[in-house]
Amino acid sequence: MKTNLFTGRPFRLALAMAMALMAVGVLQSWNVALAILNLQLISAVMALGINIQWGYAGLFNFGIMGFTALGGLAAVLVAMPPVPEAWAAGGGGMAVAAVTMAGTAAAVWALHRVVKVKALRWSAVALVFVVGLALTRSLYGPSVAAIEAVDPSVTGFLGGLGLPIMVSWLAGGTLAAAVAWVIGRITLGLQSDYLAIATLGISAVLVAVLRNEDWLARGVKNVTTLPRPVPYEQDLHGQDWFVDLGARVGMDPSLLSGIVVKALYALLFGIVLLALFWLSRRALHSPWGRMMRAIRDNRDAAEAMGKDVIRRHLQVFVLGSAVVGIAGAMLVTLNGQFTPASYAPFRYTFLIWVMVIVGGSGNNGGAVLGGFLIWFLWVQAEAGAPWLMAMLTSGLQDDSPLRQHLLNVAPHMRQLMMGFILLLVLRLNPRGLLPEPRGRHGLARQRIGSERS
Repeated sequence: MKTNLFTGRPFRLALAMAMALMAVGVLQSWNVALAILNLQLISAVMALGINIQWGYAGLFNFGIMGFTALGGLAAVLVAMPPVPEAWAAGGGGMAVAAVTMAGTAAAVWALHRVVKVKALRWSAVALVFVVGLALTRSLYGPSVAAIEAVDPSVTGFLGGLGLPIMVSWLAGGTLAAAVAWVIGRITLGLQSDYLAIATLGISAVLVAVLRNEDWLARGVKNVTTLPRPVPYEQDLHGQDWFVDLGARVGMDPSLLSGIVVKALYALLFGIVLLALFWLSRRALHSPWGRMMRAIRDNRDAAEAMGKDVIRRHLQVFVLGSAVVGIAGAMLVTLNGQFTPASYAPFRYTFLIWVMVIVGGSGNNGGAVLGGFLIWFLWVQAEAGAPWLMAMLTSGLQDDSPLRQHLLNVAPHMRQLMMGFILLLVLRLNPRGLLPEPRGRHGLARQRIGSERS
């Protein structure tokens, strides 16, 4: 029996989430509510990408942080204007070093395939690799030093292509997909726990490279003043028509400009989320999606029927990573700066997994709901925890060591709260708030979930 669209559980949860956001707007400010909404939309896109990998195929990817950072890097490489002085100082040397490295990789691949004698093959591969590496480093080192010496307080990097920053959203997905293909070719033969460890380690390596290679994106010096797809606030409230609009709605133009800009960001991010959600839904209900769920639920049976499991896993790994890369580019667009030091596993791995698990893995709507709910609780806990702790300790003396300790640790309560929410959901409803719909596929997982609940 079908559930009415406006009385079903998804509608009720979405309505509750909307009412919570409206309450923030009324009780705090609409600027705060829209700021939360924008990050909810980006978090929902990230959760959707991980749900494609885990919910569709059962791939345990712990490298979300790295793919998010790659999306941010794409925003810099696409949107920032090129630095002519840096290109003149070391751009040519970097290009030759890249060609040398690519030629070395091609030669190693060719020798590995052509030379049939094992001892001779490995000797030739080692010789070509060592010579190619030495030549690449001899070109790379001086070029990097020359680039980073060009006005390092402002530039010190090659810059980008100077294209509209929204182009970087597609570029972020493409770059993340390309790196995911390489990683997947190496790691997808591993079991789930080893895959998680490998992807986590590789993502840490990617972020470490971004932090230390200043010529690429200024490293820890950060790239600021990225172009925006929406107007600047000062450009709005400095115009007469906008001042008149503020007077008509009874709002200060500077306050109204912040609301309008955040609303425009929310519109753009919402369009991207809806498009990705629609594509994901179509893919899930296509023959390809049914095949992926069949592989997820019984890999041995799928292999016995002639399915290339590794190849299908590579497909879904690349697709999910591309979605995460798009979200990473959107996040940098919203922030207006690229800060490699800000990419931490807790924020860009654990929290996203909590969103997917709490929302309901295997259900695209559940992943989106989890992204909205967990980010809302994460933000509100930062302000609510000190208030709650002050109320609980109101009966103690102001100079009480226990009171002082609890007030000092209150800002860190949201990490504890995330763990508590995760444990609570896993205990009461292991399949999430919006479980994967029952059907002919996924019966094994659903049976396990019903037994545990």
